[in-house]
Amino acid sequence: MLGLALAPLRAQQASGGEAIGERRSMTAARLSAAPVLDGEVLADPAWETAVPSGGFVQSAPDEGEPASERTEVRVGFDDETLFVGVVCYDRDPAKIIVAERRRDASLDESDSFTIVLDAYSDRQSGFVFGTNPAGIEFDGQVTGATEGGLSAGNAFNRSWDAVWEVRTRVSELGWSAEFAIPFRTLRYARNGAARWGINFQRNIRRRNETSFWAPLARQLNLYWVSLAGDLEGVEAPAQRNLKWTPYALVKGRREGVAGGATASDSDAGLDVKYGVTPGVTLDATLNTDFAQVEADEQQINLDRFNLFFPEKRPFFLENAGLFSIGVAEELELFFSRRIGLGPQGQEIPIVGGLRLSGKAGANNLGLLYMRADEAADVAPRNDFAVARYSRDLPNRSAIGAMFVGREGAGRLAGADDTNRTYGLDGRWGIGEYGQVSGFVARTDTPGIREDDHAFRLAARYDSETLAYSVGYTEVGEGFNPEVGFLARRGYRKPDAFILYRIRPEKTWGLQELRPHVSYRGFWGFDDFQETGYLHVDNHWEWRNGYELHTGVNFTREGVREPFEIVPGVVVPPGTYDHEDLQLVFFTNRGAPAGFELRITAGGIFGGDRVALAPSLRLRAGEAFNGELGWTHNDVDLPGGSFETNLGRLRLSYSFTPRVFVQALAQYNDRADRWATNLRFGRLQSANTGLFVVYDEARDLGSAGTGVPDRSLIVKYSRLFDVLR
Repeated sequence: MLGLALAPLRAQQASGGEAIGERRSMTAARLSAAPVLDGEVLADPAWETAVPSGGFVQSAPDEGEPASERTEVRVGFDDETLFVGVVCYDRDPAKIIVAERRRDASLDESDSFTIVLDAYSDRQSGFVFGTNPAGIEFDGQVTGATEGGLSAGNAFNRSWDAVWEVRTRVSELGWSAEFAIPFRTLRYARNGAARWGINFQRNIRRRNETSFWAPLARQLNLYWVSLAGDLEGVEAPAQRNLKWTPYALVKGRREGVAGGATASDSDAGLDVKYGVTPGVTLDATLNTDFAQVEADEQQINLDRFNLFFPEKRPFFLENAGLFSIGVAEELELFFSRRIGLGPQGQEIPIVGGLRLSGKAGANNLGLLYMRADEAADVAPRNDFAVARYSRDLPNRSAIGAMFVGREGAGRLAGADDTNRTYGLDGRWGIGEYGQVSGFVARTDTPGIREDDHAFRLAARYDSETLAYSVGYTEVGEGFNPEVGFLARRGYRKPDAFILYRIRPEKTWGLQELRPHVSYRGFWGFDDFQETGYLHVDNHWEWRNGYELHTGVNFTREGVREPFEIVPGVVVPPGTYDHEDLQLVFFTNRGAPAGFELRITAGGIFGGDRVALAPSLRLRAGEAFNGELGWTHNDVDLPGGSFETNLGRLRLSYSFTPRVFVQALAQYNDRADRWATNLRFGRLQSANTGLFVVYDEARDLGSAGTGVPDRSLIVKYSRLFDVLR
């Protein structure tokens, strides 16, 4: 802890005159007329009163140097909309790279321009809007400054979607873009503060170059809102926001058994969004449906602990960071996949729900109520309630509390079918790059009276050359967050990490070396070690975008009870110590063709394992993207030998930024199962429009019939901005 407090913090001087970490400023102009949204900034007289701002500074590859190409940004507004116009000059526009033109596609592999807006002026949260020369809409939400939530999760929620527009144009000068962001899309203080936080990022992909308007050190990213610049002069209206999104769908299904029945059905529902204040929103959903969401990617479990599958449903992803306490993918007090999905991913009908979320001053509030209907042989009817409060403190700090509850009812529910979770958490920023965070929690489950606690305390520091963290987690045997996620229970876990960044001066084309060591260990309360993992690695990053990871792992697995790792192969109790070598290699992700390879070779549970995971990426122009991946395990144990194979093919074709077709095909040889998910979308706005979804699953194993289980869903939804 003392090291965090005493860690030297310095501002690096950029050649362009701006110091990394110094706060820049620009002024938004009130426009006499709205710009014509066509991507042509310089020829539009509406922009004449907006003063351009430039001076972008590289964070990579040459940190602190001026950007290799000039960028000019203008910001203006009228009574309803915030406008941003950018001209990305390029002396060789024929070499501009566009990897994809589908909405919300990654901007990392393209030339791109991205905005972060801290409309609350709290230096901890923000809204993100980005595009590439093809004019895609990319948006997301930053919560909790750089760490996300108060103690877990990612700072950036890329699944947050908003209603806004962007148009782009490529010319002999480079490329340009015009953003139109309605004020009703944003959340901000009730008084519409005239000073917002803002920063811009530009990527020039052929040079692997990233630059920022408000300069940032290379280890940081756009979502460090605390280091954004100031946008002066914004006059945001105090207005109400009411949007209705009804939907209707028809679906048909044929069961995957010989002579299986064919059934069809139709359904309808409604989502409503109401702006209680400019910073607080009430969402209501009736007969909630997520038919357009992509299927889960399959996984193979070679351990005895629970696998984590991420949430993909839009309603639950909005403001997800606000409801986050725990350790990502290990221990989460609230995990929204527990609502409307069964243990094996079965769909459970959601009757409806309400969510009140937002910010008032330094106070963050989240209230969620959902009702899931009874599903035969899967779950009783359940009512879910979540209450979350946190308060922002200076220097990326905050304190908060959360309650999560579930109550079952109906014929499938037990006599006292309830579960409750209570949690307190906080984070404390130290200097510019240091932070201490932690949480305490307990659960209340009928029949469980002891050891129902969990807590974590951690400290981290991340400077330009050195990053390290230490932490300690404890989870009791009786800790039971039924509406959360828990990979395992009944353990004490210390963990530590240290990384050093070395940036050679044009040696072998290297951009950066990152030697690092990490450790995590899980001990039971009887001092029996269940897992130990020491990882020693070095990442070699080249300026051309290639990267190589060379590592060695020292592992210990303590098995208390025998378990069947695959059918017919049992791992007996015992303590198993092993080493394995690990190699990861991937080529430039911005190139039309890319390759990635992951290799692990070493011991496992008293035997040997070789794991291979190659993948190939192809891009044809800005419309077509494909990825073919394969994960193979060859395992030889004292109790038997086996292989596993998991293949995945992902294809995407975008006719326009709002019209696309996608395919995901997967084969899992352990389940001997093929699964295909085809989706066509014609978007009206984010997550609304026409969707056609076809799913097919075929079980080929001894217990299967080989007859495909097929379903076809056609869904149409439309957003109505009632008060516009």
